[in-house]
Amino acid sequence: MKKLATLALALGLTATTAVAGGYEAPVVAQEPVVAEGASSSNAAILIPLLLLVGIAVASND
Repeated sequence: MKKLATLALALGLTATTAVAGGYEAPVVAQEPVVAEGASSSNAAILIPLLLLVGIAVASND
């Protein structure tokens, strides 16, 4: 019984040191930076224009 108690004590002491960690600085999330500026091309208008040009070319053949 004494050996079992000694073994349990040794395992308990090593387990607590194995789990213990050092100081870890908290991670601070930064706010995303949004670049504001005029876009030179707008994909919302570009795709329909290309579709219309494709239909016009196909209908001329």
